Amino acid sequence: MDIRGGSGSSGRGPPGPSPQHQSNASYVESFDFPFCEEVSKYEKLAKIGQGTFGEVFKAKDKKNKNKIVALKKVLMDNEKEGFPITALREIRILQLLNNENIVNLIEICRSKASSFNKHKSTFYLVFDFAEHDLAGLLSNFNVSFNLGEIKKVIQQLLNGLFYIHSNKIIHRDMKAANVLITKKGVLKLADFGLARAISINNKGQPNRYTNRVVTLWYRPPELLLGERNYGSAVDLWGAGCVMAEMWTRSPIMQGNTEQHQLTLIAQLCGAITPDVWPGVDKLELYNKMELPKASKRRVKERLKPYVKDAYACDLIDRLLILDPSKRINADEALNHDFFWTDPMPCSLEGMLSNHVQSMFEYLAPRRSGAHGGGGGGQQGGAQAQAQAQQRSKQGHNDGYKDMVY
Repeated sequence: MDIRGGSGSSGRGPPGPSPQHQSNASYVESFDFPFCEEVSKYEKLAKIGQGTFGEVFKAKDKKNKNKIVALKKVLMDNEKEGFPITALREIRILQLLNNENIVNLIEICRSKASSFNKHKSTFYLVFDFAEHDLAGLLSNFNVSFNLGEIKKVIQQLLNGLFYIHSNKIIHRDMKAANVLITKKGVLKLADFGLARAISINNKGQPNRYTNRVVTLWYRPPELLLGERNYGSAVDLWGAGCVMAEMWTRSPIMQGNTEQHQLTLIAQLCGAITPDVWPGVDKLELYNKMELPKASKRRVKERLKPYVKDAYACDLIDRLLILDPSKRINADEALNHDFFWTDPMPCSLEGMLSNHVQSMFEYLAPRRSGAHGGGGGGQQGGAQAQAQAQQRSKQGHNDGYKDMVY
């Protein structure tokens, strides 16, 4: 036996493809995939997103020039075999959901396998196209929302969350970049790549979900402290962060690390102690993190210079409750006085008609004071967050220095 390369090996390099591998490759290359059309039916118009998941393109149907779609590429590079489980989960969840405020999955397309792509088809999720994402809109200071329009945005966001939570789905990546808005002003929750179904264990055993979810700046304190038995409240924390962002135009807590993020949360929402959050000291990381012990809750105090509406301040305050069991849910939030007092929620279509250019976080110009929270929607991910953090280092808009840390 040659120890350099195993039995029968010369040790001069890896062997070529086995006959079985070649057979499989030619089979895949020639297979028709009758229920999965070729992506060549669409013409790519522009790249609108880049993230850890891959790329997103605006495209049009070659046979129907009026049909515009978003093509989300499924990243296959790290797959040893088969289709990514995260993409399968996203597809399955999107197939189950049907609501005006949830992005619509039209179909799955693929590129034909060939020697050019190492006999691996590339798959694309095809969505109805939305002209903007909320992070992109908020990064453009020429876009101005009045109070009625802000109410409409948040009402639709909460309606989308109420729908998925009623169907026992949690999103687990709530942030402004994952909130799409069409030119007609219809909001769509997007990027269900981290979403999952939740269940109540029949034997009373706690669930053991991963807590490595939600972009850091929007991540709730229970996940930062290691909780793995969580539910829909994780999405409502993100909704509160997004709602505040409608006024600050920038993520309100921009931590560099999980420790820093927890410190910022405590400085805004008060000391994280068993007095305000019974049982928090039992969480895995509670005694491993440095938590400010004397911070007082200052959500309304810090928001008042930006959020002039008292009902809005109150709703954000209820969404940013430390104890997830006391955090307001989507149904309760939709019944809050914020949505039932003048000015009433009003359509965004008129305001958006003044802006013909699409606005996405990925396409937003790098400039001081106009930075987003990173990742998602029809675009996003780690790269977007890195860009956003770089922009934040260049300096904040003076109007937000006191709110955004």
